[in-house]
Amino acid sequence: MDDYSDQQRRTEVNSTVPFTWRDVMARRGEALREHILDTAKLAFLETGFERTSMDAIAARAETSKRSLYAHFPTKDALFAAVVERIRTLFDERMGVPADYAEQPLEAIVRYCGRFVQLLCWSSVGRMVRLGIGEAERLPDLAAGLYDVLFDITTGNLAAYLVTASGLANQKAENAANELIGLAIHPTLPRLLFGVDPLTEEMPERTSLATDVDLDRIRRLVHLVMPSPMTDHDATANDRRAARPVRERG
Repeated sequence: MDDYSDQQRRTEVNSTVPFTWRDVMARRGEALREHILDTAKLAFLETGFERTSMDAIAARAETSKRSLYAHFPTKDALFAAVVERIRTLFDERMGVPADYAEQPLEAIVRYCGRFVQLLCWSSVGRMVRLGIGEAERLPDLAAGLYDVLFDITTGNLAAYLVTASGLANQKAENAANELIGLAIHPTLPRLLFGVDPLTEEMPERTSLATDVDLDRIRRLVHLVMPSPMTDHDATANDRRAARPVRERG
């Protein structure tokens, strides 16, 4: 089965950008690869890893099995590439706490809220279900999904707590794990068991205050970190108090 129409081929070749034929083929190959990854992600989410065949993915992507195997020689390799694509897309949609507000406390609240908001999105919620469902048979793949969704999120939050609140690394890591754990409960288990429905359309940051109870997360942040800047301010005060002593010496 031909993967591209004659019109697509003519558009690429006749582009005003001075591409060589090798450039054109590379662009076609990369576009096809991304299309396969997006198609495979949907297939894995709908039917799971074991029940999704390479033949079915090729048919769904409307490409030849030869083209599919040229990009991904095994289903494991394809799934690993899907996880990496999810990592990139999830990072873009989550960002880092500093993206959300200038005031550290509000940045922490909104970052945690955004994570809850994205967990409610069908693309992410079903990926969590997939990781849990395949954990016993495919622990490495499940661990990869956990890393993409949870480890990176808590790691970014912990790094922000170090710089914004002056916490030591271990203390920041503990606080980040506690904050994320509190923020996603009980939303995540309710979604996993189908008690609450997933959102089909990707939620935007602009609707964060509408989609998520940010006041609840603010209370949780105050519970875990009564004053995010306390340690930082204390360290600064100690330095100011010590300066005259050094100068007098």
